[in-house]
Amino acid sequence: MSKPEPAANMRLEHGIIGNGNLLALVHPESSIDWLCMPRFDSPSVFARLLDEERGGTWRFLVDGQVVRGKMRYVRNTNVLQTVFEHDGCQWELFDFCPRIPQGLHVRAPLRLMRYLRPIKGQPRLTVQFDPRPGYGREKPKLIPTVTGVALAGTDEPISVFSNVPAPFIINGHPFRLDRPRYFGMDYGRLAARQHLDQVAHEFDLTIAGWRQWTQAITLPGFADDLVIRSALCLKLHAYEETGAIIAASTTSIPEAVGEPRTWDYRYCWLRDSVFTVEALRRIGHFQEGRNFIQFVRDVAESGPLQPLYGVGGERDLPEMELEHLAGFRGTRPVRVGNQAAEQNQTDMMGEVILCLRTLLTDKRMKFPQVELWFPLVERMVKEARAASGKPDVGIWEYRSGPRVHLFSQAMCWAAIHHGACLAHHFKREDLAQKWQEEADEMARQLLDDAYHSDLGMFTETLGGQDADASVLLLPALGLIHHQDPRFQNTLKRYREVLVRGDGVMRYVHNDDFGEPRSAFTICAFWWAEALAHAGYLEEAIDMFNRVTAHANDLGLLSEDVDLESGELIGNFPQAYTHVGLINAATTIGTFLRIRDGRFHAWT
Repeated sequence: MSKPEPAANMRLEHGIIGNGNLLALVHPESSIDWLCMPRFDSPSVFARLLDEERGGTWRFLVDGQVVRGKMRYVRNTNVLQTVFEHDGCQWELFDFCPRIPQGLHVRAPLRLMRYLRPIKGQPRLTVQFDPRPGYGREKPKLIPTVTGVALAGTDEPISVFSNVPAPFIINGHPFRLDRPRYFGMDYGRLAARQHLDQVAHEFDLTIAGWRQWTQAITLPGFADDLVIRSALCLKLHAYEETGAIIAASTTSIPEAVGEPRTWDYRYCWLRDSVFTVEALRRIGHFQEGRNFIQFVRDVAESGPLQPLYGVGGERDLPEMELEHLAGFRGTRPVRVGNQAAEQNQTDMMGEVILCLRTLLTDKRMKFPQVELWFPLVERMVKEARAASGKPDVGIWEYRSGPRVHLFSQAMCWAAIHHGACLAHHFKREDLAQKWQEEADEMARQLLDDAYHSDLGMFTETLGGQDADASVLLLPALGLIHHQDPRFQNTLKRYREVLVRGDGVMRYVHNDDFGEPRSAFTICAFWWAEALAHAGYLEEAIDMFNRVTAHANDLGLLSEDVDLESGELIGNFPQAYTHVGLINAATTIGTFLRIRDGRFHAWT
């Protein structure tokens, strides 16, 4: 029996807009289906993505009908354009959050703008403005103000300004799009009315600012359009105020429809953030990394490291279920908060050290009093040494009992090995030699214990028998060479066990919720990158092309791909996935240049 077709708005066809302080998801039918204010991890104001009736939305109707448009991004920006046609009329809608360049900084207010312009004819549109703050628990009353519309019956200070009269917004009266119209939603103050020319000016400046940011990207010469879109997507996940980087903009889009694998990813995982920083550094962007390691330093000084934090550095992220929301395509529970914040994950120290090494030693970066970072290095190495050989829940955050995971132990090794490199950089040769000797001995023992000679592969846990896609990262850490026979054998075995159609599984054994059914998209990019390094370039390109073919029309990818339908599933868009895309494209591009002898600008 085939699966029923999901409603159009319940596919992940959305575009993402933002400015470093806000994030919103916009559907081709003009609806704002997801927006949290005032922070990425705040309660939602619009959550139609998780409940069509109670979640709340903001869209434009034509003669009472929903009209589907064609979406695209204004080139090299995070400004979204949707073009609509209906009954001989044509018009365009630009959705954006202002991001205005101001010298070396940008101004990014808590504001979402919707800018309508007629192209042909004069369609009659209706505003359906239905905010539901508090994850859909509240239905505020819309009241007119001297500048527009405000919300009553809620504690959220949200207001709207527009050149469409307030009664038309409140009562849903049709208005004729005979000239440009704008709608702005502000948080934290009563919106001030703006002249249309001022809105158009901020629109133009926002486009110019994004294009200025994009021009600094170093392109790999392979899948450049996808790399640009991925970079712009990652930038939206970086919270400007603190430097935190979130894993995804959404919560509770399930890894598989109908299964309780629904998690809140609107928080800053240290692991995901380090990978994001490195991907952006590879293509020439550094400020995000500078901001992030300051965030890490701040949270590290506040107590023991934990896997994830709120975007303001909050440590307590209690997980709870919102029973009043129907869930994405009816999949419950809808969760907010994340219990993983309380887990023991021993890979964190290695990731912090890797991030510190790449940034603190990069000749393009300058930190005042750089030596003040070394105490954090010493602490991370000390904690990694203490965690060596100890069980944890692993990179996949199992909720069952801890085990000694290869990836976690490899990251403990990475903390010590790369910590030794940093000690050498800081001229602490005594520590550099001591740590490196420990790292060398640990590497020998770890590789011996983790390789299952009978199965011909490295396994997820020491002494275990299961395949784990995170093993594909071992060469990138420097623990083993891609050409090592043990790693080559692992690739051959994983090709049989983990590769499924257009995707790669994290693992295939049963976990806390049964048998996994979706391919974890970043694993396909890890696979492609490992193949390229190991000498299988054409196979790497083929996998890259097959997995990116599942991106939506805007080039955005979620956490997973459903193996049966090929649909995007899981939290969206997923920063980790776009990190994998950038890294794989960069690696493939490098090997293509080597293969083709293209080493200079004019070849």
